[in-house]
Amino acid sequence: MGVRAVLALGANLGDPTATLRQAALDLGAHPRIDLLRASPVVRSKPVGGPEGQDDYYNAVVEVGTELSPFELLRACQDVEERHHRTRTQRWGPRTLDVDIVVYGDLHLDEPDLTVPHLRAHTRAFVLVPWALMDGGARLGCRSVVELARRAPDLGGLGPDVTPLLPDGPGTD
Repeated sequence: MGVRAVLALGANLGDPTATLRQAALDLGAHPRIDLLRASPVVRSKPVGGPEGQDDYYNAVVEVGTELSPFELLRACQDVEERHHRTRTQRWGPRTLDVDIVVYGDLHLDEPDLTVPHLRAHTRAFVLVPWALMDGGARLGCRSVVELARRAPDLGGLGPDVTPLLPDGPGTD
């Protein structure tokens, strides 16, 4: 189906693992989005934002879509809104965050959307689940595994890894 995109999901309020699982299913339920693969969920310390936040839970999904990048962004925002996402504080606690990491080979720098995601190459909480889902993945011309090894926040990842979709895409 159309273009392959990688989406990063994160949450640290409520029941983050259940929220991430439902968000992945919500994305896959969209008539123009196919959920192809899902990473395990990893725990990470907050990067930036206010002090004292709870740990984040993060996952990555690969989707196939016929949506344009901006339509996909809107679909991601719709899923965030269904999970009561509020945007009151930059890098603050959240029920759900869904970011487009890559959209095919597209390079786009617009006020509302930048792909590849501007900071993905430095974020272990994106790179590690992505590498666990697809060990051969590349971000630009660099290996996601190698980028993950060099990520400044790598030490903030917890040891626990939980399946996002125990019997779903990417779990074979």
